[in-house]
Amino acid sequence: MKTRSMLIKNALLLATMDANAGEIKGGEVYIEGPEIKKTGKSLRVKADTVIDAKGCVVLPGFVNTHHHLYQTLTRNLPAVQDAKLFDWLIYLYEIWRRLTPDGVYASTQVGLGELLLTGCTTSSDHLYVFPKKNSAFFIDAEIEAAKEIGIRFLATRGSMSRGRRKGGLPPDDVVQSEDFIMKDCERLVHKFHDRDKFAMTRVALAPCSPFSVTTELLRITAEMAEKWGVRMHTHLAETVDETDYCLKTHKMRPLEYMESVGWLKNGNAWFAHCVYINEKEAVKMGKTRTGVAHCPCSNLRLGSGIAPVRMFLDKKVPVGLAVDGSASNDASDMLGEIRQCMLVHRVKSGAASMPARDAFKIATRGGAEVLGRDDIGSIEPGKAADIAIFDVSGLDFVGSKSDPLASLLFCGASHRTKYTIVNGKVVVKNGRLVNVDESKLAEKANKLASKLIR
Repeated sequence: MKTRSMLIKNALLLATMDANAGEIKGGEVYIEGPEIKKTGKSLRVKADTVIDAKGCVVLPGFVNTHHHLYQTLTRNLPAVQDAKLFDWLIYLYEIWRRLTPDGVYASTQVGLGELLLTGCTTSSDHLYVFPKKNSAFFIDAEIEAAKEIGIRFLATRGSMSRGRRKGGLPPDDVVQSEDFIMKDCERLVHKFHDRDKFAMTRVALAPCSPFSVTTELLRITAEMAEKWGVRMHTHLAETVDETDYCLKTHKMRPLEYMESVGWLKNGNAWFAHCVYINEKEAVKMGKTRTGVAHCPCSNLRLGSGIAPVRMFLDKKVPVGLAVDGSASNDASDMLGEIRQCMLVHRVKSGAASMPARDAFKIATRGGAEVLGRDDIGSIEPGKAADIAIFDVSGLDFVGSKSDPLASLLFCGASHRTKYTIVNGKVVVKNGRLVNVDESKLAEKANKLASKLIR
């Protein structure tokens, strides 16, 4: 069978995020199958599909390094709109314990659909709520939903093993034993984890947090992640309450605790949030290549704080961007998250501390490194054809053409792409999802959400 080819031409600006090529005015990209073959200007090639990117900025697809897709069904609930993390969790656990397979499938497509529409082409997800009834194949349902919608997906098998009877936050009917958790992790790794270049599906191990899992589970996870050759992930240092909990329960700060159970020795771990990490700890994370999933909107929404991302970058800590769960962000808007990243660090560490291009690098090359991938994150020959095309020709961009790339963060009334391409296939065309009907999906998901909350 002949390999399909694609040419993206006439870009107002091609922002490759490639350290060598940089940015090309009037740039073009030639793709064969899932792979980028050529970039430059005036490429003399013929292609089966031609996309005219006149008036558009062309970027590598963004990489979302932390999410809880099931939470798209519980957004904007009045009772926790103004709550802090622990109170927010305690309330929502009572709703999430009624999660169903249909709810997982629909919520996954809602969240991933939003991500695709806002330029994200690779997403991880952290699903850690497994009610006693009908939850055996929640991760399988997510993976199937991701395949249908067409996004590159890293499913992290979340878990909770410390319920309220053991001093944790979650209800006891959504926690599982260490043995049960690890058997399911092994099943998922063997069934779904694809180690090949351009893999569309991979699996990681992801205990929920220091306050919802046992020390033994964290130790076993580190051992098995190394044995199976997969990455591992958890929440860490998100709030002052969490730091206090770790000091009281384990007599250690959160990062020190994770180091004590083997999470900082192989460079295969990344942590969500890391708001309360000091300079000494950041140096250690940089040396051990321990990554951070930075979640600015969620950290602001819950009043948790602002992560010291400029310090992380200066200390060579791998940093990616993340929208986090839709119940603590209320959107899966990847371009909006990049804008927030650019803005919030100007308050945290100075107006010049987060240029637009640094924010884009975190969302592309940074996210690729955090997820352990060297085949995505930039537009250059040999990389996956994961591309976001944004139209900047409208009224809301007038006067900004002196810097089209930065205009995407400083200007604009919509964060939707004109085209999103994943693995060489168009999955968003003219601002609409290609593989699923958005209206029908929204209607179905809203019915499931109402039932779940009721």
